[in-house]
Amino acid sequence: MTEGLVWLALLGVFIGLARAGWLEYRKVEAYRLWAQSFERAKYDIYAVLGQKEQTLTWGKPTPKGPIEVLSCSMADINNVFVQIDGQSIDFQNPPPTGKRILLELHRGGEQQPIQIPFTDVTLAVEWAQYLQKTLPELPGSFL
Repeated sequence: MTEGLVWLALLGVFIGLARAGWLEYRKVEAYRLWAQSFERAKYDIYAVLGQKEQTLTWGKPTPKGPIEVLSCSMADINNVFVQIDGQSIDFQNPPPTGKRILLELHRGGEQQPIQIPFTDVTLAVEWAQYLQKTLPELPGSFL
């Protein structure tokens, strides 16, 4: 009887894992369709980000497609930072990991900076360096 209960619990765990995997697969497929219209795009569990010509678009991934989608012109961006655990980092010597990784885009005026979450430090730094090269009017130092 006890063995049956253990196997039943284990079956429940496997069903839960299969469901979580199916939902994540649906998110990735929805992202894949969304990203086809962009020149450059990224997906992770926290956010999707796409760049087409001079427009950046980001949102939150769901199985039905990105939600809370926002856009901004790259011409509006004055500064680019990568923050890890609340601290701006040096692109040349990034830490290997962090709990909270954000690509932060500062715009002119009193507007709040745009914060796009990442799960991978390397990917966040690559996007920041790409934006730094794409926006030649940005100041030279990004620390």
